[in-house]
Amino acid sequence: MDLALLRTFLAVHRAGSLTRAAADLGLSQPAVTAQIRTLEQRVGGELFVRLPRGVAPTVAADELARAVAPHLDALAAVAHDALIPDAAAQGLVRLGCPASLTATLLLPALAPLVDEGLRVVVAAGRSEDLLAQLASGRLDLTLATSRPRLPGISALPLADEEYALVGAPRWKPFERGTRMPLVDLAEDLPYIRLYWSSVYDAKPPSDAALVIPDLRGVLDAAIEGCGVAVLPRPLCADALEAGTLVLLDEPEIPPIRTVFVAVRGQRARSAAAARVRDRLVAVAARW
Repeated sequence: MDLALLRTFLAVHRAGSLTRAAADLGLSQPAVTAQIRTLEQRVGGELFVRLPRGVAPTVAADELARAVAPHLDALAAVAHDALIPDAAAQGLVRLGCPASLTATLLLPALAPLVDEGLRVVVAAGRSEDLLAQLASGRLDLTLATSRPRLPGISALPLADEEYALVGAPRWKPFERGTRMPLVDLAEDLPYIRLYWSSVYDAKPPSDAALVIPDLRGVLDAAIEGCGVAVLPRPLCADALEAGTLVLLDEPEIPPIRTVFVAVRGQRARSAAAARVRDRLVAVAARW
């Protein structure tokens, strides 16, 4: 069986989307669709169910992914090391990090290592996309806000990241039914939706009034009074202490997500990657 077909299949299985897999592979979506159809003909059955948004794997696809993933990942790792043979020797680490963790966990961990000469290339993105890049050998390790479930990936829980509903003092008192301007990272309100569904078992009361694709920008906008935001507690702790932000709600059980550091295999592949992982563990212990 053509390895290129299996590689495309694994990318689609991990991405849950033909479009996203095509972007990861550097192919067009029609090319990816054609390869999946060819593979389905060869295995004699359907591998993916087309959904309104993305695709869902069949049982046969899950079984095939478990069978081929360790071997394709091993080949990808060999190719990666051959293309960048001196990366480990130069102390170069390719690290994935979701936006919510850049300022609170990643930068405090990296600062002393960079001072010591470590070279780091950071890839930003959603946890599932970064884990797929890790599995394919394009990253040495990644932070994630969901437990990795890809074959060949191991993860260590670092800390629970608590989320807070905050705003400038002018927005207090807060009443859940009152329409207030909402500030978030994206138009689909990922952090606002997380809070409203977890605490209120409801949908957000309105669309985003201000979208800034950076949590530091969301923090600054909330401080300036642009609207209500949901932020990781470590990120807004200083502003809460200074009084430039206030807690608008204090639920008995606040929303949390567990933060993981993930690597291929059972351990970091280089001494430099192991140093980064150990620093992340040390910093997360102080949350």
